[in-house]
Amino acid sequence: MKEIGFMEVGKFKIGHAQDVEGATGCTVFLPDECAVAGVDIRGGGPASREAHLLDSQMAATGIHAILLSGGSAFGLDAAGGVMQFLEERNIGFDVGVTKVPLVCQSSLFDLMVGDMKARPNKEMAYEACQNASYNENEQGNIGAGTGCTVGKVLGPKYAMKCGLGTYATQLGDIKVGALVAVNALGDIYNPETGKQVAGLLTPNKTSLRSSESVLYEQTQPNLFTGNTTLGIVVTNCKFSKSEMNKIASMAHNGYARAISPVHTTADGDSIYAVSTGEVESDVNVIGTLASRVIEKAILSAVLHTKSAYGFKGDYPL
Repeated sequence: MKEIGFMEVGKFKIGHAQDVEGATGCTVFLPDECAVAGVDIRGGGPASREAHLLDSQMAATGIHAILLSGGSAFGLDAAGGVMQFLEERNIGFDVGVTKVPLVCQSSLFDLMVGDMKARPNKEMAYEACQNASYNENEQGNIGAGTGCTVGKVLGPKYAMKCGLGTYATQLGDIKVGALVAVNALGDIYNPETGKQVAGLLTPNKTSLRSSESVLYEQTQPNLFTGNTTLGIVVTNCKFSKSEMNKIASMAHNGYARAISPVHTTADGDSIYAVSTGEVESDVNVIGTLASRVIEKAILSAVLHTKSAYGFKGDYPL
């Protein structure tokens, strides 16, 4: 098994657009063809659009794009820009009079980071589609990661900056990669060492403390709701929609190993899983690899994030 570039998984483009001053942005995933996909939403406060398309009982056999954005539920307007971009290129489900693009979207909460009124919109998402390429490799404060923060169990005062990370691996002909916008309530850990690498700062902001321990000290915690970690797992292996839903479910193990606390009512944690190829494999193998690339992508987000908007982000402290 070897590390490869995320874009080497193949047959998709990634594009970003952001409002740097407003501290928000979006990231679009554009498969070359309508792609089989699944999703698993574990957090208690998701903001999502067309997620039900990926239910195994629904008729849709695939999707044409996934959009990750900031802006909380306000950011869900941005998907219209992706739909416009695809319709203009005759991409979508043929309904006779036009083609309707099937676009899934999830949004994270970044309204408290920069300008509360700065939100991803149709124009920003359209720009992200225009920027999409096969060799996009930027990480950190980019796209949906622009306004991400972590360690917010005590609110934004002791939080740290985080952002967007990617990671991919190859095992024989099998390729699996992940892209994650890390905006967690909890802290970030390196599962290989058990060391906390980002999250809740101490009162003097020179070192880290455990959000989990602080949570236990509060008999009636008033959790800050500005969270949600969003991920996309992509593989060159061929699976059904129900199998991709299982892979998305297994991928959440990567969240659980790298983020604590995770999947709270104050998070909208979601992972999409997409098949872009024809390689034959076992769903359990790919699901296990998916969880590994997710945790690696989360760590990569920490490593590539820079301080911004008054939040420390440079690793290590």
